[in-house]
Amino acid sequence: MCTHMKKLGASRAYRDECGEFLCDGLKLLEEAVTHGADITAVIASTDLPFPLPLETRVYHAGRDLIDSISSLKNAQNILFSCRIPKKTGFLCADGTHILLDGVQDPGNVGTVIRTANAFGISAVILTNSCADPYNPKTIRASMGAIFRQRICNMSVAELATIVESGARLIGAAFGVNDIREANLKNAIIAVGSEGRGLSDEVLALCREKITIPMTPECESLNAATAAAIIMWENYRTASNI
Repeated sequence: MCTHMKKLGASRAYRDECGEFLCDGLKLLEEAVTHGADITAVIASTDLPFPLPLETRVYHAGRDLIDSISSLKNAQNILFSCRIPKKTGFLCADGTHILLDGVQDPGNVGTVIRTANAFGISAVILTNSCADPYNPKTIRASMGAIFRQRICNMSVAELATIVESGARLIGAAFGVNDIREANLKNAIIAVGSEGRGLSDEVLALCREKITIPMTPECESLNAATAAAIIMWENYRTASNI
């Protein structure tokens, strides 16, 4: 079990092969229980203050063992594994979606997942080698939203099929239409990485492009920051704030 959990925390390929991912901390465990995640095993160095599903395997261990398993620098007193939700068909007719194109920092991806959940985004779509949403750093940055927010990994070819079927794909790109004048409702809004922006293949699929106004000397924003502004603007206009 210890070797299995350690590999879950260290290897995306192993997570994909096993269909499980590793989490740490009491707050995340409580979120997982509350939102019905399929918890496969728990390793704890402390007593749990709430009950787990009866079928959950629970092991008690010292902090040294937990520290050796966790891939994070500051492991907490609890580690647990969950099954990765099965991929379902993507429906984009209703609601606004945020698409991350090649955003490789796990902290940024986790922050976007957390923010999307706060602002009622229907789904977070990941394409073009984004960071794994089930990387322990992504999960920690999501602050439990990983269990509440719909997430879709999608190839550019799958995205193209959706666009061809009528979905509105809006690209966040510098120097075009002001976000404050755009209709973001029922659209997929694509945000690229800080280093290169949107990829050529995703940008080519965008029927519309928007920009976030900023001072002339600033060239770009952090991807998670840009996504947060876009999601807030959509939430503000939808809620008439």
